[in-house]
Amino acid sequence: MSYIRKDILTTILIVFISVNATCQNKVGGVSESDVKVVKKKKKKKVKLPKIDLSHWKVTLPVTTPEGKPVEIAPPEIENFASMEVAKPYMYIDSTKGAIVFHAMPTKSKTRNTKYTRSELREQMKPGDNNVNWTFADGAYMRGKLAMDASTKDAEGKYHRTIIMQIHGRLTNEQRDLIGADDNNAPPILKIYWDRGKIRVKTKVLKDPNAGVPEILHEEAWGDDEGFNFEEEVGFKKFTLEVKVSEGKMVVILNKNEFKVYKNIHMKKWGVFENYFKAGNYFQTRDKGAFSKVRFYELEVSH
Repeated sequence: MSYIRKDILTTILIVFISVNATCQNKVGGVSESDVKVVKKKKKKKVKLPKIDLSHWKVTLPVTTPEGKPVEIAPPEIENFASMEVAKPYMYIDSTKGAIVFHAMPTKSKTRNTKYTRSELREQMKPGDNNVNWTFADGAYMRGKLAMDASTKDAEGKYHRTIIMQIHGRLTNEQRDLIGADDNNAPPILKIYWDRGKIRVKTKVLKDPNAGVPEILHEEAWGDDEGFNFEEEVGFKKFTLEVKVSEGKMVVILNKNEFKVYKNIHMKKWGVFENYFKAGNYFQTRDKGAFSKVRFYELEVSH
């Protein structure tokens, strides 16, 4: 009988320990496995770019029925995200908080170039190309951006694209003075994403002693040899600043490297009006090529 009692006591003790352990694994009557089931998934945070488009128009790499590049100016551009014509070429990436500018070779070409673009053009007076600024007025542009994607050429090198510009413009009086058929003048500044580096190109007078009206002609200006910043930005986020004042232009990369232009060419460039450009001006017509540029921030002041 003593052995039977010992066996019964042992069985009761095992059952008590098992029940007690089970109860300890419960939290308010819900098991650990149940707790995992009721956990809520975190929602992805929507991010928006810090860009005011009220003083910009965009040129897209697609043509109108008349064969001209599609442009969207203020105030319509502020609703570009809902416009079907813009969606493939200019759209918001809400996971990164950026506007993406997508360009590739198409039939759409602006005048005096063989390349296509998805690019913003500054308009100091919304909807009007005729109000611009001079170096004497002063100007500042700052952008935070990154190359999102780029194809490679036959040699395995990434295709280049222009991401920022200062474009010159003739006044109506200057246009008439030299007999030009439009107000186009050369770009005094082109900033390239060049295979992971930032490259700057500007204009120089072929004859530094020339004056008006000679310097109003596009053929009076040539290209300088160009300048490469040391830092390789690759596909990382970076910041570019452009500061303009009378006879001077400064380009700054990541608040660390500076390129200063202060010479006779900058001084004489003061005769022109100007406007900023930013986006993706793709520099190839290779079949199947494309690039995407993300702009997180873009600001301009005068």
